[in-house]
Amino acid sequence: MSKVLIIGGGASGMMAGIAAVYNGNEVHIFEKNEKLGKKLFITGKGRCNITNASDIENHFSHILRNEKFLYRAYHTLNSEDVCTMIENTGVKTKIERGDRVFPLSDKSSDVIWALEKMLKNAGAFIHLNTEIRQLKTDSNQVCVVDRKGKEIRGDKCIVATGGLSYQTTGSTGDGYGFARQFGHKIENTYPSLVPFNIKEELCRELQGLALKNVCLTIVDEKEKMYYSQQGEMLFTHFGISGPLVLSASCYICDKLKDHTFTAYIDLKPALDRERLDRRVLKDFKENINKNVNNSLDRLLPKKMIMPVIELAKIDPYKKVNEVTKKEREQLVKIIKNLPLHILSMRSYNEAIITRGGVSVKDINPKTMESKLIPNIYFVGEVLDLDAKTGGYNLQIAWSTGYLAGSSIY
Repeated sequence: MSKVLIIGGGASGMMAGIAAVYNGNEVHIFEKNEKLGKKLFITGKGRCNITNASDIENHFSHILRNEKFLYRAYHTLNSEDVCTMIENTGVKTKIERGDRVFPLSDKSSDVIWALEKMLKNAGAFIHLNTEIRQLKTDSNQVCVVDRKGKEIRGDKCIVATGGLSYQTTGSTGDGYGFARQFGHKIENTYPSLVPFNIKEELCRELQGLALKNVCLTIVDEKEKMYYSQQGEMLFTHFGISGPLVLSASCYICDKLKDHTFTAYIDLKPALDRERLDRRVLKDFKENINKNVNNSLDRLLPKKMIMPVIELAKIDPYKKVNEVTKKEREQLVKIIKNLPLHILSMRSYNEAIITRGGVSVKDINPKTMESKLIPNIYFVGEVLDLDAKTGGYNLQIAWSTGYLAGSSIY
């Protein structure tokens, strides 16, 4: 039996604790906040997208970096295993669109309760409001030091401190400092799964407007395409957000320093330009004596009509029967290719995950133990691992945490 010290009481830390205590170890979890799972509480807009119910191969296809490193972790604890563990505590789950798994109650607090129940029933020790400032090793022991200078010794230490995203929940990059002191390489970090700041003022005009079934395409200054998907997005006071935008950020968050990017929105992806032109002509004929700004209500959301007309450089108060073919073609072009210039990503405080972190080259993928220093393990978002939205990032946390905990005897 080992005395296991876990720094961080988030998703990966709690799961590591559950696995370690099930193995008969004495487990101590040190959490700087007043409760466990503070970031978990706000995931999925407070509903907690626990995992994705698809098979392992699909999970790997949604992991953006170092997916091969996760092979052992995923085969030790997969998404079905996670759901079974949670349901065995009495918390029921459900599967929604895109195989996303949520608690039946739609309350993230139920998932945290389930994890706490497993920990407490198995006899884990939980230390809240305990910030660990130092991590040391000597002989075959590890030692953590809290902010009051108190030393706690153990046999093994699992670093589950998270990355830099949602810093108000306590993810302030502490784990990177612990890793650095032992010689670990830290891959450059960036906010990811994050909204965009946009140059154009029209985003403020359209603030609050949600678009469904549009296509978002991201290209660089040389027109090289980095992303193109259909789905939902949202205009905000600073730019754009929503599922499409968050997913797109994964592909360019670490490239903004070297490139300038433009986002193009196809407002009618189901229609090619020729068919859209016929549709505009039809609407114009039905509103032949109206102004242009009063003739597109059935084609576009009301809030979008004026910005689109202005981008097409058409006088909005011009009569429909006076619109030239060239102007109509320009209108179609904007509807199919509305340009927005990306200035930057939003901050870590709005990022769902952190891109980068402790290099997996320094970590044993079979145990999550450091290759550089014995008895120290790294799990979850502190590692250079990230995925798209849909429950995949939480599964990385569950799987890496469980593998580390189950590797300790």
